[in-house]
Amino acid sequence: MPPTPDVSVVIPTRSRPELVTRAVRSALAQTVDDIEVIVVIDGPDETTRTTLAGITDARLRVVALGQQGGAPNARNVGVREARAPWTALLDDDDEWLPDKLAVQLDLANAARVPMPIVASRLINRTPRAEFVIPRRLPVAGEPLSEYLTVRHGLFHGDGFIQTSTIMAPTELLRRIPFAVGLPRLQELDWTLRAVSRDDVDLIIAAEPLVVWHQDENRPRVSFGARWQEQLEWLRKSRPLLTMSVISSMAAPTRSAKVFRTMLREARQHGQPGVIDYLTFLQIWLIPPQLRRGLRDLALRRRRRIPSRPVALRADRAAGQPETSECAGVPASVDGRFRFAQFQPALRVPVEPDRGGEPGA
Repeated sequence: MPPTPDVSVVIPTRSRPELVTRAVRSALAQTVDDIEVIVVIDGPDETTRTTLAGITDARLRVVALGQQGGAPNARNVGVREARAPWTALLDDDDEWLPDKLAVQLDLANAARVPMPIVASRLINRTPRAEFVIPRRLPVAGEPLSEYLTVRHGLFHGDGFIQTSTIMAPTELLRRIPFAVGLPRLQELDWTLRAVSRDDVDLIIAAEPLVVWHQDENRPRVSFGARWQEQLEWLRKSRPLLTMSVISSMAAPTRSAKVFRTMLREARQHGQPGVIDYLTFLQIWLIPPQLRRGLRDLALRRRRRIPSRPVALRADRAAGQPETSECAGVPASVDGRFRFAQFQPALRVPVEPDRGGEPGA
């Protein structure tokens, strides 16, 4: 048997051979050589199997499932196949920058908890522009659920986590698998469940290490996700949350009844402020395509991709987080945030356009 790799890379895919080939090649091109790349084909798909067979790198393994079970199930299968102590997740339509795993391994080895989840910023590439999100890192004492989901203005992305940025202990991913059947918010759901454990913290690399391709003309599973299903997820997950996060999925209904439902959820379970109400209204009033265009026009003019990595360092004891500049935005460099410190502060439902949909 070959030696144990440092990192296992898990890529779920189905019927997108060109895209998954790009993702696989970005993983195999990492500066960390001692890895394995596990592609899980989600159901019968001979074209993808044939295409991947053309990649002769011995570090690539292909696992073909007999029937389609969805991306969360395929990720869980890949994690069970993983041989490395660390597993990094990569969606088939994304790609990594070459030093992604090297930066994350350095941060993981310096972590002060047994089970660090290491994420990173990413480059959000749309047909019109590219810019870095999240635009800032968490500040000391900020509830992680609010950082990851609450929108404070016209555009999402103040705080953010995306599947392709995540590297975590393989043991943790096996202990807390992805929720099968959840069409959206998969990485948010998993992250909040994982960090609720005392031995887990989230570390975020301040430099962008992933390219998130937002090809808006390409069909995505998340486009069909019903807001009712996400509202049900919210209600079941309320112990993990300090706000609700689904308004942008409900807004396209243009239904006054749904509008009132979202407001009622927020008012019953929290104390939304003026900014929250204004954010809620703009999501309902401005069409998503227009909002995306405005976002790209505004952000591409004032964001810059840093030329050198900026590492995070935990510094909670001092009480004053250090700051750094990344993508033109001041950022806290305190990389660890304990979920147990959260205080309830439910916001107006605003969803951060994650899980594959081109956000606005």
